[in-house]
Amino acid sequence: MSSFDDRKKVYEKKFVTDEELKFKVSSRRNRYLGEWAAGILQLKDEKHSEYVQSVVKADLEEAGDEDVIRKLKEDLENYHITEEEIRKKITEFNQKAQADFQ
Repeated sequence: MSSFDDRKKVYEKKFVTDEELKFKVSSRRNRYLGEWAAGILQLKDEKHSEYVQSVVKADLEEAGDEDVIRKLKEDLENYHITEEEIRKKITEFNQKAQADFQ
């Protein structure tokens, strides 16, 4: 095996590891978002847990954050939570989730 092949395998492994970390951070961030929104919605027990899972699953609909933002905007519409506030929470919880994995 050549050194080129070795380097290629190292880069491929790093790419996979980086993508796995991004997915874990994103999932954790979405869990935090779900917890935050469930608190605003005053959900308890099983409804709370189900809602948090629904926020995590919403992120699997399309690439990027727009699917999660859309869900939270719709769910929190009657609570006067703006898209700007949701985006700020995404940033805040993304930083928190990244710190969880360091």
